[in-house]
Amino acid sequence: MSTPNDAAPTGGAAEVGAAKGTMKETERVVAGGGGPGRGPMGGGMVGQKASDFKGSTRRLLRGLAPERLQLVLVAVLAVGSVTLMALGPRLLGHATDLVFNGFIGAQLTAGTTKDQAVAAAEARGDDGVADLLRGLDLVPGQGVDFGAVGQALLIVLAVYLAGSLLAWMQGWVVNGIVQSSVRRMRSDVEDKVNRLPLSYFDRQPRGELLSRVTNDIDNLAQTLQQTMSQLLTAVLTVVAVLAMMLWISPLLAMIAVVSVPVSMLVTSRIMKRSQREFIDQWRQTGRINAHVEESISGHALVSVFGRRAAVEREFDEQNEALYGSSWRAQFVSGLIMPVMMLIGNLNYVVIAVVGGLRVTAGALSIGEVQAFIQYSRQFTQPLTQVASMANLLQSGVASAERVFELLDAEEQVPDTAEAAPPGQTRGEVVFEDVSFSYAPDTPLITDLSLVARPGQTVAIVGPTGAGKTTLVNLVMRFYELDAGRITLDGVDITAMSRADLRGRIGMVLQDAWLFEGTIADNIRYGRPDASEEEMLAAARATYVDRFVHSLPDGYQTRVDEDGSNLSAGERQLITIARAFLAQPSLLILDEATSSVDTRTELLVQHAMAALRSDRTSFVIAHRLSTIRDADLILVMEDGRIVEQGSHADLLDADGAFARLHAAQFAAAVV
Repeated sequence: MSTPNDAAPTGGAAEVGAAKGTMKETERVVAGGGGPGRGPMGGGMVGQKASDFKGSTRRLLRGLAPERLQLVLVAVLAVGSVTLMALGPRLLGHATDLVFNGFIGAQLTAGTTKDQAVAAAEARGDDGVADLLRGLDLVPGQGVDFGAVGQALLIVLAVYLAGSLLAWMQGWVVNGIVQSSVRRMRSDVEDKVNRLPLSYFDRQPRGELLSRVTNDIDNLAQTLQQTMSQLLTAVLTVVAVLAMMLWISPLLAMIAVVSVPVSMLVTSRIMKRSQREFIDQWRQTGRINAHVEESISGHALVSVFGRRAAVEREFDEQNEALYGSSWRAQFVSGLIMPVMMLIGNLNYVVIAVVGGLRVTAGALSIGEVQAFIQYSRQFTQPLTQVASMANLLQSGVASAERVFELLDAEEQVPDTAEAAPPGQTRGEVVFEDVSFSYAPDTPLITDLSLVARPGQTVAIVGPTGAGKTTLVNLVMRFYELDAGRITLDGVDITAMSRADLRGRIGMVLQDAWLFEGTIADNIRYGRPDASEEEMLAAARATYVDRFVHSLPDGYQTRVDEDGSNLSAGERQLITIARAFLAQPSLLILDEATSSVDTRTELLVQHAMAALRSDRTSFVIAHRLSTIRDADLILVMEDGRIVEQGSHADLLDADGAFARLHAAQFAAAVV
């Protein structure tokens, strides 16, 4: 696939633009918190918030509709798990009561009744002891019933095991829901990307698009994984624990609930402050990363101009700034847990004192106070979890919004329902009054007409921005025409499916794009079903065979990332072999020799000559020496063909082509 390098960025300019876009995206992610940096309490990406939280959340939940049965199962398992876990402290308190009652009962005289023991205590003036005995379920003279205690503990163990099993099953089901929905979203995004027009990629920096497809979906998956189960469990736990506390003692429940708003208020204030500090930390991180990247990338230039000391001073300043912001961020966020523990401990002290008084008054048992203290601990924990999930939810929904924006992008015009491919492939291309512009208010090509005969080599030259690459991109239907039409062998290209049209066209770009794999795999990319003999024939015809035997594994040599283990000329020859193997009826060569040396250029030219034989070819060139033998040369300026003819005729005309030729080959004027 090509992107325009004249009216729109492509080629080397596209690489630079994409690199700048990636750097800008990196800076935006780091400064805005869209990267891996997370806030306090395991919160989400700091600084990244959803613009329409409710609407995006509803759409995200609608996306989980295919898993509605699993979601119901998750809710049932959550209710069961939370209920069992909430019963645990109450049952454990009952076991404690059995031990305490037995211990007190052993201190009393055997053969008497509890009422007699209470009356005896009142007679002695021990009203507190009398109240305590009145609230206990005991038999004077009878010690601890270890059988009953053991049975109670076994019940507690069974309840906790069952609750843990249900919680594990809930997590297992949630994991399946999340992975299924994310897999479906990835598939939707991949399908969407393949349906987007090339103009969308012109407008979007490469780093921005990659961030949506990878980072945002991963962040969304992590958010769903961490919040879907925990949020439901936390809410149910608060409800269940509050109900149990009210059941045991409404007075103690009121004391426990009072501490909640205090905790939430203090936590929210600390989190707001820490969020500002984390934003500053990641902003400083972005600055120092950019500085280090520039220093390393331009190390030779820094050394040549003697700027090493200045670079080191700037690094020291930014490093100190990052140290200060990081220290403050970690210190402030680290205050949350100590403050929560302090409030919780104060609450614990109050509950213990009041509970002890209620026990001595006979209103509560020791086991009930013990259970209530456990419930008070369980009550604040899910509230803290919900508070810490706020940033994570904002971050996940913000990522979902970015993915939804991609899914909602305008798609390319669909193919006609009944494609009409040409019967005989000859390679005749006709432009009839073609008009096109990237922006409505900036016309580029206007009323252009052109005929490329079968077997002709048509060279297109002109200054940067003249519309050369745009012309061939229109043939490929990378863009739709504003007016006019283009025909291939007499058939309008809009009446053909894009796959059928592009299957008849071979393209060799300025940037030799190779995939990870062997050299043979890269050549076969042009026609996967080609035989070994056909692949070798294409390699020999395009001079790949000349250098491939000097490599360690020959055609099975693996190409490194970006083809860094091959020279620029070798990579270019492989792309030409790929196009040769595809056997297209129409060939487009876009600056295929611009990045190679003169000696390699001769090999590439010979390879392209073999590739162009017996097929129509469009050759975009800045080096005019490479198009001397073209059958037709088109000179473009501002989207118009200002001259056309053979090389000799255009030189004799002493017009735009002659000026371009003179600019390249005339001697320098002293």
